[in-house]
Amino acid sequence: MNKPGLTCETNIIHEEVVDRVRTAMPSKQNFYDLANLYKMFADNTRLKILWALSREEMCVCDLAALLGKTKSAVSHQLKSLRLANLVSSDKQGKNVYYSLVDCHVRDMLENGFEHSKE
Repeated sequence: MNKPGLTCETNIIHEEVVDRVRTAMPSKQNFYDLANLYKMFADNTRLKILWALSREEMCVCDLAALLGKTKSAVSHQLKSLRLANLVSSDKQGKNVYYSLVDCHVRDMLENGFEHSKE
């Protein structure tokens, strides 16, 4: 049962507000893409990889040692992060080094940690 004063009695009270927000609202595809991006942040291992790469460019072996995971497990997560355009790779000889695609990814991490402390 709804408490008095907590529900709208009409369908639209401020039509001009609804119209302004509707006009500014991103497309369904934009929301879909953003939801998929946030899914990448929903895994503890991927978050640790992103955090580590926000500090240093690293290869799979180093990430695996840092996280106490197998190279295979880390490679699997890196593939997902690459496909989501969050990390990039650079082959140097026999090794592949990973880094964040841009500073936006680092900013998202930092903002997330900041918000989680509140």
